[in-house]
This record gives sequence, structure tokens and C-alpha cells, in this order.
Amino acid sequence: VLMMVDDLGIGDIGCYGNDTIRTPNIDRLASEGVKLTQHIAAAPLCTPSRAAFMTGRYALRSGMGSTGRVQVLLFLGGSGGLPPSETTFAKRLQQQGYTTGLVGKWHLGVNCEHRGDHCHHPNQHGFNYFYGLPFTLFNDCVHGNGSDVLADLQHTLQNLTLLLGVGLATLVRVFVFFWVFFNVSLILLSVIAAAVWYLPFKLLPTWNCIIMRNQDVIEQPMRVETVPQRLLGEAQNFIKRNAHHPFLLFFSLVHVHTPLFKTPGFAGRSRHGPYGDNLEEMDWIIGKLTETVDSLGLANNTLMYFTSDHGGHLEDSDARGQKGGWNGIYKGGKAMGGWEGGIRVPGIFRWPSRLTPGKVVDEPTSLMDLYPTLKYLAKDTEPDRHLDGYNLMPLMEGKAERSEHEFMFHYCGVYLNAVRWHPPGSDSVFKVHFFTPNFSPPGAGGCYNTKVCLCHGEHVTHHNPPLLYDLFYDPSESRPLTSDTEPRYSEILERVAKAVESNAHEHSVSSQMTWDKILWRPWLQPCCGTFPFCGCKEETAHS
Repeated sequence: VLMMVDDLGIGDIGCYGNDTIRTPNIDRLASEGVKLTQHIAAAPLCTPSRAAFMTGRYALRSGMGSTGRVQVLLFLGGSGGLPPSETTFAKRLQQQGYTTGLVGKWHLGVNCEHRGDHCHHPNQHGFNYFYGLPFTLFNDCVHGNGSDVLADLQHTLQNLTLLLGVGLATLVRVFVFFWVFFNVSLILLSVIAAAVWYLPFKLLPTWNCIIMRNQDVIEQPMRVETVPQRLLGEAQNFIKRNAHHPFLLFFSLVHVHTPLFKTPGFAGRSRHGPYGDNLEEMDWIIGKLTETVDSLGLANNTLMYFTSDHGGHLEDSDARGQKGGWNGIYKGGKAMGGWEGGIRVPGIFRWPSRLTPGKVVDEPTSLMDLYPTLKYLAKDTEPDRHLDGYNLMPLMEGKAERSEHEFMFHYCGVYLNAVRWHPPGSDSVFKVHFFTPNFSPPGAGGCYNTKVCLCHGEHVTHHNPPLLYDLFYDPSESRPLTSDTEPRYSEILERVAKAVESNAHEHSVSSQMTWDKILWRPWLQPCCGTFPFCGCKEETAHS
């Protein structure tokens, strides 16, 4: 049972040091299992991090890294997504006889060439059962929360439409006698501009905010306020249906991404406003799913795993306060390249019959390690393509003291942003930053002017020589090392440079993150009913 939270900061959880938010159920998992303190996401954003998690490989190997401003999939009606040629851990376990299910968020694409080909769909990537959001929960799903999708482009297209409309009206009055000559083209331009702006953007709740069961759209647009209960009920029912044979459940929560829920049982309960309320609701959901596993007598032969896809979103706030997570002592957050706050996440494993309760592992580990770990546990010895993760069981069972990750590579889009090196025989974990995002306004701790940091051009500062930190002594990356303060300074930079050269990660498939593949196309849009009149509500008994 794999449980992944969305946008959770490592500092949000009690067992990782938070003493003002109540997370008793997650804390219990840690006390009954193994806690990883240096658990690293392969990317600081949803789509590339989840692609790496699912495949055990850096996102650029599957074409899921970005070269420009758009770093995640933006439309369900786009053609980009996890390529059909990729292999997920779900597919490997399915081949080993496991019944596999995904409940919750996917955000790795749906269609390639036409509506219904489902080339990127979870069912095509090894999941026997899918219930949830093929896209993600985002602000456009709830009226009054603004837009997360190309807001500046929306504004430009809206102004262009208004400008053309005013121009048309003016010309009608001024050039009455030449109406046909001057205005047919303007009418067409106005209609086209309105369609380009209005159809994909103003109907986003209909296009992106949907729920699917397997390949059928069952709710469009979705009723956001009941999503948590429905996802929990589906996850519980999947476990109950499959309790007597091998199963894999990936429970991909929509908490704690914005917009934040206002569930009556949790609203106003925490000491940290709506975000804290959502955190405590999420912890309750984790507790209910754990309770389901335990009540069915499955605890001793079920591995449970808890994590986040990346760090908390520091820039997400409004007049009522912070809406994104807290990353503890670590610098940076979501979308901030290789800064630790955006990639160091909770990692908890519970398996009472095999894992020592209360064990803590401080070695570098990765979300990409889940793929080879699950393969090992499923006794899958068939050949596979090159993986960037390693089996975690030797570390967690105490049969190995050192992580196999001597080096880890941290990407911002397709660009190599930073490298960490854990030298053999040393406690040190050196981190080399080749470039860093430019925070805005100057002096801020994030990219507040743009809401997310970008990875290219004027949005970053390149460092020559690179910035160097030792995370063992300076986990907050606040004191860069120099040749005066670190005797091995030159050796570290040379060793990292050689590792970069010898571990170049090829782009094995075409990019899935180009404008051509990201932008909305009507013929790719999943639809309940007859397009464009899409709409339906799920009949549900979940409480």
C-alpha cells in the first residue's frame, strides 16, 4: 500500500519535528516502522517527480522533463504524458500476479492521438483498476480561487478579444459604406480570438476537473467537496476486494494541494488555519486506511509506505495566510530546482513482520527506489532497462549500512541543477549547485512574483565555480564551502564533474513537455456525454 501526498512539506509532520500540527496516524506508522530522513524526490514538481517514481528512472529518460516555462502537464486535452513504451512498477507487479489499483491523482496524461485511445492512462501502465483524477486538483476546480494555468496568457488573449471587439464596433461606425470590406476579417478574428481564449481556459473546470473510473468519465466537472471521502472509500474497498490475494494499491491523495478543502469535521480545528486543517484531515485519512489494513489481519504481510511527491509550495498564500506547506530547516520548496526544501520528503515504511519498529535511516534514498524495491519483493528477476533507483530492503532491514546512491542528480526540467555526493567511508553528503533560481522580489525566499520558480534563461543564476555545501553539517544550505573552509574542495568538484560526465542521462524518447503536446485539443478531451456538451455526476454511497 503506497500512499503519496501532494505538495506536503517535510516540516509539516510530527515525526519529522513539527510539534504544532497533529499527525498521530502518520507518526504511528513511523514508530511502528522505518523512517527515512534523507528521502529525495527526483524532481521538485508533480509531473516529473511522479514519472520518476513510477518508472524508477529520472524523468528526462521518459521525456517528462521541461525545457521552458511549462514544467507540468496543463490540460487533459493535451497529447503529452508518460509514454506507452515506459514500464512502471505497477506493470511489473501485474506481470507477477498482483492485482494493481490506483486511487487518486495521476497527472501523467490520458490520450495521444484521439479521444479514447488512452495511451497514457493508468490502465495502460499496469493498473488493473483506476478511480480518481486523471489530472490533479488545482485552483480552477473551485470557483473564486483564481487560475493556475497560464494566467498571464489568459489575460493577454482576453484583452486581445476585447480589443478586436472594440475595433470591430468602431469600424462599423466609421466605415459604414465599407462594412463588408473592413469587417468580415475582423469578425472572424474576433470569433477565433474568443474561441482560443474562452473554450480552453474559461471551461477549465469542465475539461480538467473530472473523475474517471477506469476509462470512463463518471463525473464532469467534479464536486470537489466530496472528493476526499470518495477517494478514501474507493481505497478501502479495493483493499477489501483483494485481501485474499497479492495486491498493490497506490493511494495518491489530492491533499494538501490547493484549493484547500473545507470539510466540516476538520475546518477550524488546527492551529494553522485552513492548511493545518487539511493536514489533519489528511492524517485522519491515512489512519483510516491503516485501520482497514489492520482490521483485515493484513498488517504482517503488507508493506505500507508514506511519502510526498515533493516539498511544500512556499509561495502559495493569500490574505488569510499560508496555503502551502512548511519544509522545516531546509531551504527552498516546490519548483525550486535542487534546493533541499523542494526535494527532501517524508519516507516511512511499515511492515511489522520484517522491519524493526522505530528504526531510522539517515542515508540518501530516493522515490525512484520504490520500483526496484517492489520488484525485489515480488520476486521479479526478469531483465529490465537501466534503473536509477536501488532496492531499499537491505538498508531498512539492517543488512547494509550504506546507501547505494553514492551520487544523486537533481534536475530542474531537463537541466542538471545540482549533484549530491556521499563519499565512501564518510558521513559527509556534499551538494554542488551549478545554477540556482532567482528569487523574487530580491531578498525573498521564493519566486513570489511568478508564484513558481523557472529553470532557464534570465530566471536562473549560473555559478562558476559551483556552490558547494556539506549537508551533514549544514542541512539548511546556508554556509557555502570554499577552498579556505574545505580541504577537499577541489577534489569534490573534480569528482562530481567526472560523475556528471560518466552518468549522462539520455533523452531516450521525444519530449512530452513541448507546447505542441501540452496545449488543449478538442479531439483529445475526455468527455462524459457528447463533446462539447460534457457533464455528469457520480452516483455514490460513500460517506
